Amino acid sequence: QVQLVESGGGLVQAGGSLRLSCAASGRTCSSYAMGWFRQDPGKEREFVAHISWSGSSTSYYYADSVKGRFTISRDNAKNTVYLQMNSLKPEDTAVYYCAAARVPSTRALEYAYWGQGTRVTVSS
Repeated sequence: QVQLVESGGGLVQAGGSLRLSCAASGRTCSSYAMGWFRQDPGKEREFVAHISWSGSSTSYYYADSVKGRFTISRDNAKNTVYLQMNSLKPEDTAVYYCAAARVPSTRALEYAYWGQGTRVTVSS
């Protein structure tokens, strides 16, 4: 099992940047595909990005809505996955969740482990 704790959310103006962190404990995050999702009240949970590893190669995948603005990465020494968010827009406002799955997926139901979420608010 793995426990996930997100941090780094907050209030930022449109055009600004934030970096979210997802600290994993239990098993290492390299044992799983790690994903970021977001959810606004009254809306479905939306895929943002995932990162996975096979041998020495790393794979990334982004939702079209964030491609070119967000970057997912990891720090093995810290057992932490990051989401760097640049050029933020008001429509990026949501609670952001980190999740772990056996295989990379854009579907939330494929992820067995979830953090508690961190809120990001982008003002216009």
